[in-house]
Amino acid sequence: MGINDLSGTAIVLADDFVAGEDCKTTHALIRKSLKFKILGIIDEKNTGADAGELLDGINKGIPVLNSVKEMLKHLDKFPDYFIVGIATNGGVITPYILKHGIEALNNGITMICGLHNFISENSELIAAAKVSGAELIDIRKSRPRNELKFWQGDILKVRAPRIAVIGTDCNLGKRTTTQFLIDKCLETSIKAEMIFTGQSGWLQGGKYGFILDTTINDFVSGEIENAIVFCDKKENPDVIFLEGQSALRNPMGPCGSELIVSGNAAAVILQYGPGYKYFQGLENIGWEIGSIQDEITLVELYGSKVIAITLNLVGIDSEREEEIKLQLKADLNIPVVNVLKDGVNELIPLIEEIIEINTKEKS
Repeated sequence: MGINDLSGTAIVLADDFVAGEDCKTTHALIRKSLKFKILGIIDEKNTGADAGELLDGINKGIPVLNSVKEMLKHLDKFPDYFIVGIATNGGVITPYILKHGIEALNNGITMICGLHNFISENSELIAAAKVSGAELIDIRKSRPRNELKFWQGDILKVRAPRIAVIGTDCNLGKRTTTQFLIDKCLETSIKAEMIFTGQSGWLQGGKYGFILDTTINDFVSGEIENAIVFCDKKENPDVIFLEGQSALRNPMGPCGSELIVSGNAAAVILQYGPGYKYFQGLENIGWEIGSIQDEITLVELYGSKVIAITLNLVGIDSEREEEIKLQLKADLNIPVVNVLKDGVNELIPLIEEIIEINTKEKS
């Protein structure tokens, strides 16, 4: 069985997924996964409640307990997989991950991880897996170079328009916004598909895409094009959303230009966190994110157009949320949406307009 054929039941390891900032993969799996049925969350700091209620106020029937041992006592069904839902600094395997991972492996549960440091190369995890017969699966391992694609210009033959969902920083909710857009489009009879570019998109069951930050740089543009072309031929969608990674000006991982240029994006939806002054992880050196207007201008210089702003309001007092949203809308003269609170209904007419323009241009 190949890695793309993996599916089944799973428990997910988190580390304070409620207040921490390193558990967006856990958030993704709690909200939706077509690949795995999530049976429970292991989190030492948030126990005894429902994961969906803690995250979004919606009961998902996903218990949160503090160990694999306690989870196995609680569950009626034995899980197929133990998924690491934490993104650590530098992608290292921490003592916390080792402790819970070894416990899962000792119980014969296959471990899946998307960190940069591979669990299949960790001696302690290898030893535990060998005893129980469980597997160690690293989803961030790059495909062989002879399987990777160069950009060829086939993007010009793609019928469906592309909308890139990029952000002013990493960890702002680009993938969540993209998933909300996909779901709402399907509700309104718009056939939409997503090109995933990160491990969370793959774990959620994304059919088209690749893990950008583990792909050799020379092949990133070609892999974007190849995923879009394949998706367009296979699904014949009305619109394709491109999931962004990091940010155009984040010095630790400048990304997004490939989606706009190589993916030939017709438009951009820009995820913005007005509560963040500095790039996350660079607060100590004071590397400022820059203004939202400058980011819009930069997108335009790349040849695309920002059609809407979607907000991440971490760090903003709740009583100021509406004021900030209205001020941004007045300043920028484009829709500004608090996705987690208001949904994405306001963005659907913009997407329909792009589809209509594209249809006229292609006819």
